[in-house]
Amino acid sequence: MTAHNGAAAPVSITASLDSAYILMGKQTALKLDIVQDRGVQGTFINNNGDTLPREVEVIRALKPDTTDLGSNREEIKRELIIQSFDSGLYTIPPFVYVAGNDTFTSNALALKVMPVAVDSMATIHDYAGVAKPNTRIWDYLPDFIVEYWWIFLIVLLLAAALFVWLRYIKGKKAIPLVPKKKPVPPYEVAMQALNRLKSEKLCENGHEKEYYTRLTEILRIYLDKRFGINAMEMTSTQIMQQLRSNDDTKTSAPVMKQILEMADFVKFAKVRPLPDDNQKAFANAVTFVENTRPVEQPAAENDNPQPKVTE
Repeated sequence: MTAHNGAAAPVSITASLDSAYILMGKQTALKLDIVQDRGVQGTFINNNGDTLPREVEVIRALKPDTTDLGSNREEIKRELIIQSFDSGLYTIPPFVYVAGNDTFTSNALALKVMPVAVDSMATIHDYAGVAKPNTRIWDYLPDFIVEYWWIFLIVLLLAAALFVWLRYIKGKKAIPLVPKKKPVPPYEVAMQALNRLKSEKLCENGHEKEYYTRLTEILRIYLDKRFGINAMEMTSTQIMQQLRSNDDTKTSAPVMKQILEMADFVKFAKVRPLPDDNQKAFANAVTFVENTRPVEQPAAENDNPQPKVTE
């Protein structure tokens, strides 16, 4: 409804609500549409809703929007955002607009504020347990590491660069991370193994087959390490062929032949050798290793005395 002073109304004011029903605490827009002659200077006496009920408050006023309607007429749209925290039915009185010597009023509005339903005591839940904190790995570090982590990072990078420089760049020879052990010569390995075999007295306890298996295994490993002959994968015949074709072993081949023949008799023909045969096989093994040992310089012999077989 529009009220004015005079028969013709050069100004019309219309008030409206986006929603006439709201919940407590919710907001709605109160809109004012003013249609007047272009260039008319007017103002509201109750500007920004000063005369609203005390239970209804203006949250903010939006900037007016003016539209040219043609025929020297214009439309001004104003919008107030209102809110109420008290339930009830409230009447919003007309807005009073003064233009020159004339006063114009808008229509009144009704706003229904509805209460919010509250759960009863029966729906109150127990307190939730204490949640575990969302910890991260740096939460366990001392404060000085967390604060000065960049210093530790720089030191770490410098250490890595120094390692790479020493390990791969400086000189042609790389610095070994772990000192390599000096390899034991095949001769020493064989003599030590023969000494252990003799101390176990297998033949004296009736284990001739195990004795000859161990004896030939020691010699096969020696041939592999000393001459590169893959004796572990060869038969006795193939081993003898390799020994006869090698200048360093062909003179000692007959000694090895006696050992292999006796070992084959014991392992495959189940022949029970005499004690003298066992001693002779052992002596032949020592002789073969001694005869094929590499010739060393006298100084090396003094610095590294070779183990001797105990008789």
